[in-house]
Amino acid sequence: MIRVFLGIGTNLGDRKQNLQEARAAVNQRLEILKESSIYQTAPWGFLEQPAFLNQVLEVQTDMSSLNLLNFLKHTEKQLGRQANFRYGPRLIDLDILFYGDRIIQTPRLQVPHPRLTQRAFVLIPLAEIAPEWVHPQNKQTVAQLLAALPDLGGVQKCG
Repeated sequence: MIRVFLGIGTNLGDRKQNLQEARAAVNQRLEILKESSIYQTAPWGFLEQPAFLNQVLEVQTDMSSLNLLNFLKHTEKQLGRQANFRYGPRLIDLDILFYGDRIIQTPRLQVPHPRLTQRAFVLIPLAEIAPEWVHPQNKQTVAQLLAALPDLGGVQKCG
């Protein structure tokens, strides 16, 4: 079994319900070990859109990385995600942040997530549940990566 960290996010419709449905769908095929709190985040990349709700899940799976990616993309579609422009609004987004300590570089999948170290909306919830997890490329812990961010980008814990 491989420990995997997933980032989930949404900024359309009933955002809390979207996250709940995503967790339920993920839990049908993967064992959820930990869930971070939910965080509200200003949009990143394309700013003219509603704020996001983001969360990180630690899961366990025996799926290969590509099978996991296929499952997550299928789940997004089942939950109502439609094709949109990069960094645009979305009903649900499911990203593989870490797949064990593996480094994966294929045309379809890059793990660790290539922009993870720049995104407070990922590092803050990730640090909540796995502060000592070590990034396999730069050998820094999640807590160290978070501490190195110059700006936390208005990430606020919900509830």
